Amino acid sequence: MSSTSERPLGIDALLERVRVDLDRVGAAEAFEAAQAGEALLVDIRYAALRDRDGLIPGALVIERNELEWRLDPQGSHRAPEATSHDLRVVVVCNEGYASSLAAVSLRRLGLRRATDLVGGFQAWKAAGLPVTT
Repeated sequence: MSSTSERPLGIDALLERVRVDLDRVGAAEAFEAAQAGEALLVDIRYAALRDRDGLIPGALVIERNELEWRLDPQGSHRAPEATSHDLRVVVVCNEGYASSLAAVSLRRLGLRRATDLVGGFQAWKAAGLPVTT
């Protein structure tokens, strides 16, 4: 049980804490890893953002509320791409915040190489990397 004198952590402090264990990647590194077949890019943005801004070609689209079920290699609802706990997954959200929390959740499922894209889709787009509409 927590003491009533303990202050809540707050989202900024939580992000700082969880990111310590993530080997976060930039847009260029994520692009190169995906092109080389060394990483699976997973877009967790909701449909309205995908419709507005487009998609990363080749990225697997899994909305955040389904992520753990679809990427657990042992799960009954796993995506065909969820082949191993050794899979390098780069989670992409809109701006790189929710993706950090999602990557930590995947790590708790045993996907030890899960990480996220610094700056999210917006950083990808700003870097001039491929986007389909």
